[in-house]
Amino acid sequence: MKRSWSHSVFLPVIFVVVASSCKHAEHHEEMGKLPVTNPLRTSTELTRDYVAQIHAIQHIEIRALERGYLQRIFVDEGQIVPDGTKMFQIMPLIYQADVEKAEAEAERAQIEFNNTKALADKDVVSPNELALSKADLSKAKATLSLAATHRGLTEIRAPFTGLMGRFHARLGSLIADGDLLTTLSDTTTIWAYFNVGEAEYLKYKTAAPDHNMDKVKLVMANGEVFNQIGAVKTIEGDFNNETGTIAFRATFANPAALLRHGQTGKVRMSIPLENALLIPQKATFDVLDKKFVFVVDEKHVVHTRAITVAAEQPQVFVIAEGLSEKDTILLDGLRKVRDGSVVDPVFEKPVEVMAHLQVGAE
Repeated sequence: MKRSWSHSVFLPVIFVVVASSCKHAEHHEEMGKLPVTNPLRTSTELTRDYVAQIHAIQHIEIRALERGYLQRIFVDEGQIVPDGTKMFQIMPLIYQADVEKAEAEAERAQIEFNNTKALADKDVVSPNELALSKADLSKAKATLSLAATHRGLTEIRAPFTGLMGRFHARLGSLIADGDLLTTLSDTTTIWAYFNVGEAEYLKYKTAAPDHNMDKVKLVMANGEVFNQIGAVKTIEGDFNNETGTIAFRATFANPAALLRHGQTGKVRMSIPLENALLIPQKATFDVLDKKFVFVVDEKHVVHTRAITVAAEQPQVFVIAEGLSEKDTILLDGLRKVRDGSVVDPVFEKPVEVMAHLQVGAE
């Protein structure tokens, strides 16, 4: 009796489980209304930002050319000084004395030459004596010129119009030959140096290079875009074997002197993409190292599909493989569905979707 009772209970349980499994296999989970769209086929630009170092077109160190005490400072830090402006005066007393001594020697040599020439004209002295007197006069004049040059070097003048840097010496300081006094920068034009990888270098050089190189932007440290358009006019000759990059130099006009030597920023370059296929980044999800989307078929059933991303823009992926502009993809609610779910699709035009994402906005 016990054995017969066990069989009568077990068989119905098996039947119930099998029946339940069959019913589940045929069921599609209803997920309600969810937005869908199509990939957008259009021409766009792929933008990339590169960290850049900003340099003045001319930036030099102003150093003392003679030894002495710093007697006068005629300019101030941060001041724009015109070309030729007197900036520093090193005490010239010793050099002034040398000039006066050299002037006296030159005057004496001139008198001796005049006397010797008068005698030579009367054949009283030989032509050799006249030549020696003339050589002494030339030597005295050269000594005077050298002394005057040394005295002139105690006056330090601006070699070009530029912006004064920080002072490295104060009034009364004993200055040695070669000591740093300040810096001077011409910021009317600035250079932005940045490094580009080998693959991107090839893209820039092969995809409409005139467009890429002549229209670059500078994003300043505060996130705002500089109001002048720049151009890449110089590319370094060799790649850095350690980093695999090559240096670019972009040139920007700086009429308002907003940018200073030593600042940082980001150079923004672009590559035109013709007939690119775009989808919003939010329509994708990752599984391990691969990206997927949910494609909705004509029966409103959701299917998982792998995609290959060719490039990335803010909020947008450029698709290389896996989709066409005729596919319908799930736009939102990706966490609510799974493969085989049924949705009530609410279609949104791809142009409007992309406009909402502000594709290509700064």
